[in-house]
Amino acid sequence: MPDRFSITNVYAREILDSRGNPTVEAILHAGNEQAVAAVPSGASTGIHEAIELRDKDPKRYIGLGVLSAIQNIKQEIAPKIIGFDTRNQRGLDELMINLDGTPNKSRLGANAILSVSLTAAKLAAKLENKSLYNYLSDGDGNTLPIPVMNVINGGKHAGTGLKIQEFMIIPSGAKTFKDSLRMGTEIYHTLKRVIQAKYGRQSVNVGDEGGFAPPIAKTSDALQILTQGISEAGYQPGKNVFVGFDAASSEFYENGNYNIDGEMKSPEQLSDFYIGLAEQFPIRYIEDPFQQEDFDRTAQFTKKIGNKLLVVGDDIFVTNLTRLRKGIELGAANALLLKVNQIGTLTEAIDAAKLAITNKYDVVTSHRSGETEDTTIADLAVALNCGYIKTGAPCRGERTAKYNRLLRIEEQLATNAHFPTLN
Repeated sequence: MPDRFSITNVYAREILDSRGNPTVEAILHAGNEQAVAAVPSGASTGIHEAIELRDKDPKRYIGLGVLSAIQNIKQEIAPKIIGFDTRNQRGLDELMINLDGTPNKSRLGANAILSVSLTAAKLAAKLENKSLYNYLSDGDGNTLPIPVMNVINGGKHAGTGLKIQEFMIIPSGAKTFKDSLRMGTEIYHTLKRVIQAKYGRQSVNVGDEGGFAPPIAKTSDALQILTQGISEAGYQPGKNVFVGFDAASSEFYENGNYNIDGEMKSPEQLSDFYIGLAEQFPIRYIEDPFQQEDFDRTAQFTKKIGNKLLVVGDDIFVTNLTRLRKGIELGAANALLLKVNQIGTLTEAIDAAKLAITNKYDVVTSHRSGETEDTTIADLAVALNCGYIKTGAPCRGERTAKYNRLLRIEEQLATNAHFPTLN
């Protein structure tokens, strides 16, 4: 007779993500109880990310099918984890890592492994009769994250000449997450009117993450219209709302220099460019300011400006403990962008977050551009008390699902809920 926490059945299916591409959804059973989790997919990906497995069969989904990953769950992972205790998250994840046997999960697929990893945590929480955030934090998670909302798109997320990939608003002057979300939503709708008035109706179509892609070519023009939207919504840029951007600089790095705003800039010139922007606009967040292998330049930049804003490592760290340790040793960045599918198991993602926090790095829990309705990252942000979540504009169901989950968590926590303030 299996223990009530033991996995009794494993199933997986191919579903669609928010871009209409296939992704993996796993279902685990323990007796009569079951849990489901799905994994996202990125467009702008770091070269050191764990590998999602795609079928490459041109006759199905233009080669993007994930039936091979699903078969790996059913034929290889399932026989090994039937009877496994769902509460032993680390043991389960290590079993799958060892079964895969590659440094980047390329044999079984990070999408296969992560779907099972997340589902096991959800099932264990359900069997413990706990919310996922409560289960993952052992009752210590109570911080609602400040939303970092991508509202203007460039780079790989848009077809304009704007090199910077994402421009964000950070509504941080509220006392509750609920009010912060309301502020961000009001600014988003005001910004839509501002952009439409200046660039026309076609400019307010939304991209993968709900942001607008107006025909802007210069970084300063995007930041200017962003601050205008904040002001016209009735808020004060630099006081109760800040701005930020994801440079995704590897995407415009060319032979040692950076092609941005119609100019080739050396790393030194790019650093000065960012610092000039931070002096001109209420910027509190810069992600991936230099290409993903340039730890030294990132460290120099962090030393220059890191006491004033978050220098966030995404492609440079890829939620990888080895790369994060190197960054910490060198002083590269002062914040980690936490993406569970970059590393491929929940345990490794949490280990990376805890390493960052121990070394006084902030943690920004993040979505991917190809998302699902799964809300695990909302619970994870609260469980880790990380203080920030990056999950798109307050638009599109796969984005608002995370925001709505956080609203519900805040209500559940009631007077125990904590919402940080960014001054």
